[in-house]
Amino acid sequence: MKKVMIIGCPGAGKSTFARKLRDKTGLPLYYLDMLWHRPDKTTVSRSEFDAALKEIIERDEWIIDGNYGRTLEMRLEKCDKVFLFDLPTEVCLKGAESRIGKKREDMPWIEEEFDPEFKVWIENFKRDQMPHVYNLLEKYKNKDITVFSSREEADEYLINLKENKYER
Repeated sequence: MKKVMIIGCPGAGKSTFARKLRDKTGLPLYYLDMLWHRPDKTTVSRSEFDAALKEIIERDEWIIDGNYGRTLEMRLEKCDKVFLFDLPTEVCLKGAESRIGKKREDMPWIEEEFDPEFKVWIENFKRDQMPHVYNLLEKYKNKDITVFSSREEADEYLINLKENKYER
C-alpha cells in the first residue's frame, strides 16, 4: 500500500480516515479540496488542478482524499489501494453539517453555513455519483478495494493496521 485513494460521499468521514491512515503509515496525504479551492473561496482552473494532480500521482507514495469524479479514473490507474466510503445518506449529511464552523486541514476556509446546493448534492450522491464509482471500480477490480459501509468498519480497519506495516 503505497498509492491510496479515499473516495465516497462528502461527510462520510474520508478526511478523518485519511489523516489517521497517514499517521499510521507515514504516507504523504493530499486533499483534492486543497488543490481545487483557494482560500478566497474561488477555484483554480481545471488545467491547473489536473497538472497538480498529475504531479502527485506520479510520485512513489501518496494518499489522495476526495472524489472529483472527472479525475477518478486517472487516480485509479495509478493507485494500488482504494478505500470507498459507502455510508447512509443521513450519516453523510450529519457529518457534513457537524463540521460547519470548524477549522479543517482539508479545506482552505471555515464553512460558515451548510450550503443548500451542497446539501442537495449529498442527498443525491448515491443516485448520481455512486453508479459511476462502482462502474470504475469494476473496471479496476484488480486493485485492492475496501468498501466501508460504516465509520465503525473504517475505525476497525485502522485498529488492525500495524504501525508502519507497509514498506516504503
